[in-house]
Amino acid sequence: MTGIQSVAVQAARKNEFRQLRLDGVSRQFGGANALDKLSLTIERGEFIALLGPSGCGKSTALNCMAGLLPLTDGTIWLDEQRIDPLPPEKRGFGMVFQNYALFPHLSVSRNVGFGLKMRGVAGAEIDRRVAAALDTVQLQGHATKLPGQLSGGQQQRVAIARAIVIEPPLILMDEPLSNLDAKLRIEMRSEIRRIHRAQGCSTVYVTHDQDEAMAMADRVVVMKLGVVQQIGTPQEVFSRPAKLDIARFMGYRNVLPVKVAQADGSRVLVDGPGGVRLGGVAMQALDAGPAVAAIRPDEIVIGEGANAFAGTVESAEYGGREWLLQVRTAFDDLLYVRSPRNAGVGAAIMLSVPADRVLVYPAQEEAA
Repeated sequence: MTGIQSVAVQAARKNEFRQLRLDGVSRQFGGANALDKLSLTIERGEFIALLGPSGCGKSTALNCMAGLLPLTDGTIWLDEQRIDPLPPEKRGFGMVFQNYALFPHLSVSRNVGFGLKMRGVAGAEIDRRVAAALDTVQLQGHATKLPGQLSGGQQQRVAIARAIVIEPPLILMDEPLSNLDAKLRIEMRSEIRRIHRAQGCSTVYVTHDQDEAMAMADRVVVMKLGVVQQIGTPQEVFSRPAKLDIARFMGYRNVLPVKVAQADGSRVLVDGPGGVRLGGVAMQALDAGPAVAAIRPDEIVIGEGANAFAGTVESAEYGGREWLLQVRTAFDDLLYVRSPRNAGVGAAIMLSVPADRVLVYPAQEEAA
């Protein structure tokens, strides 16, 4: 083992590190970029979500961190030690897969302790650490069971216990909740976050579900076609998506063609169809002329207020705590509105939206 390998592995085993740094990490398949110049610094204790649709490069990024895929370009550093030349087993990271990847013929305790056994840890120490890991994931009474005797949520807890028992500096999770039903997914979100805090390590979590990313992460990395589109807190990405395609992905279903009438820094006035004028916020540099405005359905209020305009309710769907209304506006666009009350199909209503919730983007983004 080289000196670099020795230091990196020791840091991993002791969970003593300050940051993991990716510098210009790229990965090509057949000449096409699946991951293009990803640069990201993950601090100790952070929970990072890689978010985006299928094919955006998030799992490729995770596999590059794990050492399961070699880099086409770039470097990965654990503090001051470069680790991208190291094989997966020398990086000391924990991995939780989408399909659990448990050995069906081994008991829960032997599944959890498998990595320790491969590392040559003594039997008594394996027993102690396996018991502690099972306690952390709240599976104390299931040590002798086989995976097939457990529910899906319990199997996922075994997979998490196997990842944390090696005391890694970083846990990598590749869509670990996608095979669970909705109720279990919500329960496991809280469990994963609790375990993350208890372990004090860093977590990188791949998901296509924006609700998961918002609920769990300290920072969200939004990706598209192998390229990072935005990095920010859940609040920043949710409230201030940097690009129109991020806004669409985060639930901004109302996208209106407008023209920029006035621009003063980030504050803009735009003209919509039918002469409706709206105040808004410029999310990128804007010139006079065509643009697009994005508005979340839950930001539109029934009643008079800022940016008011008229409309007629065309349909109403009850969603439990709120209604999803489709409203035909006076300028003949169809808007989605989430409201705690049902205005009634055919009703003529006034709508308003705060100016700081009308996000304006360049028109070329819509064409793209």
